[in-house]
Parts: sequence; C-alpha cells; structure tokens
Amino acid sequence: MKKIKYLIVIPFFLLLFSCDQNEEQNLEKVGLLLPYPIDDQAWNAKGYQGMLKLQSTLGVDVLLKEDIRSKSLVEDAIAEFHKEDVGIVFGHSHIYADLFMGLKDDFPDMHFISFNGEVEGDNITSLHFEGYAMGYFAGMLAAEMTDSNEVGVIAAFPFQPEVKGFEDGAKFHSDSVTVNIDYVESWVDKSRAFRIFNEMKNKDVDIFYPAGDGYHVEIIEKVKKEGLYAIGYVGDQLDLGESTVLTSTVQEVEKLYEFVATDFKEGKLESGNIYFDFEDGVITMGNFSEEVPSKTREWIEDHITKYIESGMLPDDVKNNAEGDE
Repeated sequence: MKKIKYLIVIPFFLLLFSCDQNEEQNLEKVGLLLPYPIDDQAWNAKGYQGMLKLQSTLGVDVLLKEDIRSKSLVEDAIAEFHKEDVGIVFGHSHIYADLFMGLKDDFPDMHFISFNGEVEGDNITSLHFEGYAMGYFAGMLAAEMTDSNEVGVIAAFPFQPEVKGFEDGAKFHSDSVTVNIDYVESWVDKSRAFRIFNEMKNKDVDIFYPAGDGYHVEIIEKVKKEGLYAIGYVGDQLDLGESTVLTSTVQEVEKLYEFVATDFKEGKLESGNIYFDFEDGVITMGNFSEEVPSKTREWIEDHITKYIESGMLPDDVKNNAEGDE
C-alpha cells in the first residue's frame, strides 16, 4: 500500500509539464514543499490535499516537507528527494520558482513544479492561476451587496492580480462604491491584518475580501463578530459562517495537481509557464450564502458562464459594444 512519507518537514508543491516527452514516465514518488504549515485552512492545506488525491488516484508515494522557505532548506529537501528517487517535486508557492531555477540543472532527472513564478528550461514548469477574473467577479458581488458603498480588500501583496480584479469589478458595477485596499506585505502577519481590518471597519466598510491565506480565517471570524460580510479566499469558506461568507474565490489545486501529474506520467507535460482560468475548471466561485438573493447569484453565474464561453469580462463586452456603435 502506498503511503505519505514525512521527511523532517512537509514541502510545498511544484507543477509539471515535461519538455516534449513522448514516452510514459515513471511516477512512483512525488515530493511536495510547503512554505508554511498544512493546517492553514487555505493554500498550504490545499497543497496537502492535492497530494492526498494523487496518492489515491495514481497510487504514488508522497514525500512532504512544510515550513520550507529558505534557500538552504530547499536545497536540503531536494537532495533528500533525489536520494529517495522522487521524479516530480511540487513547490507550493511562487517563492520556489527562482530557487528551482537554480537547482534544476543539478537534478536533470527530476521535474520541478512551482506556482506563479517565471521559469524556463527543460525540466521545470510554473503553474499560474489567473486570479484577475475571480477577483473581478468577487468585486462585482461586493458592489452589489454593500449597504455602505464601502468595500475592502486586505491583500497580502500588490502583485496579486485578484486585488486589481476586485477593484475593477466593483467599480465597473457601481461608480458610487469606494474600494479600500491595503497590503499586509506578508501572507501570515495576522496582527498587521487585524490593524487594517479595524481601520477599514472605522471607514464603514461592510464587505471584506481577505486575500491572504495566513490570516483570512481570523479576519472572517472578526467580520462575523461585527455582523458584516466577507468573501472567502482560495478555498470554499462558507462553513466559516453561512450568514457571513457571501461566497468564495476558489482555486482547485487538487484538480490541477492531478492533471499535471497525469500528464507527466503519460509523457505529455510541457515545460515553461502554464496559465489556468475558469474555463479550465480549476478556478470557480464557491457556494453562495443564503444572504445572496437568488437573482443576484444567477446574475453572477451568468456573467461567469459568458466569460468562460467568450473570454470577455463584462467591461470587455461593454467596450466592444460601444466600439461597434
């Protein structure tokens, strides 16, 4: 029986798309590197769940390490994986892209997978979730549901595309809505996130989008205590409060990992940078709260369906229509 093996710590994951391989690959062992612990109820937990899915569907052994963030720890982990004959390493964060680029040539028989970083080479792939559209639809919903016309994004970093998407979606739907945005400059700094929450609450923000997987659960708990609304991040977080969480922007890491590992095993995996969005079935909106009227839910879902079919967001459709006049 295959098993998950813990090597000192639990690594996060890398995605794979091999380089022009046509022959079936040996996939008996998979490595996962995680930047933080697996019990965050978000990004790192989803990486771990993705490995469990690979174990059950593909029958592989999984070697995990968590809290792996420094160059030396990554180097040590990869060396251990190599001794264990790991064929694919998933680095579950953008921080692994550059580190893997520096290691890939030393381990040509391993394929390196990371998230949201720029890579190039024969045995390395970076998986990119296109976060702009999911943020856009979340912003539209927030603008529709707000009573105060003040909504807020507590983001981790300015580079997150879902943050700009949220702002654009909210402003497209309603010019009267103010989108308050502030950055924690960390995925895990809860105290800073709490300060931003209190500042926004004092500005009458009544809908929050905590776009950081190390503090989002705690922010939602604060939102619940204040009787306000939140939109969940990365996972479907309706269970944190059915009258609080309007919906969630969900990234289906488990599906993506299975897709990538299967392609690797079949010799179809490509190297380089690969992008995924709603049409690929790995980005979705989560379940909706009963606080969201059925007509509003249908309105958002209709826009998402049109986006999947056409590749155009509502403002693209409007601009095209105006250009044809």
